[in-house]
Amino acid sequence: MLPIVRLLLMSDTHLPKRAKKLPEPLLAEIPRADLVVHAGDWVDTDTLDLLESRSRRLLAVYGNNDGPALRARLPEVARAELDGLRFGVIHETGSAQGREKRCAERFPDLDVLVFGHSHIPWDTTAPTGLRLLNPGSPTDRRRQPHCTYMTAAITDGRLSEVTLHRLPPR
Repeated sequence: MLPIVRLLLMSDTHLPKRAKKLPEPLLAEIPRADLVVHAGDWVDTDTLDLLESRSRRLLAVYGNNDGPALRARLPEVARAELDGLRFGVIHETGSAQGREKRCAERFPDLDVLVFGHSHIPWDTTAPTGLRLLNPGSPTDRRRQPHCTYMTAAITDGRLSEVTLHRLPPR
């Protein structure tokens, strides 16, 4: 049995516009994670610097609200293979209608795609087997009842323990 790979998934932090800093429960997860994933809309480079300095490994992209400084440091699409599982990260995937089919066609070489933009948590699987995950936002719940982020694990090459975490109101 291979060791468990722990994942921390977040998106749409929008700092410092939507909050002054990342929530403490989310920050506490960083040292536990083997990989931290951020699906864009950082807004500030300080948050990128923070995650780069505290994460064992960071897989991240820029979002539509990210300016030239972030776009110079981050790709539009990021990829990594973890314990044989092929991961991708992108900010926008378009409307919810038809998302699974659209993403499966665009990313036939992935097993898991993490995305953001909507601030709406999402966990579905396309007919091809592509798992689509949106962790919501830890700082801007928009029309959702809670701010959120996700944790997950990879065990023996399979995604497991996908958990959506609700954050307490600020």
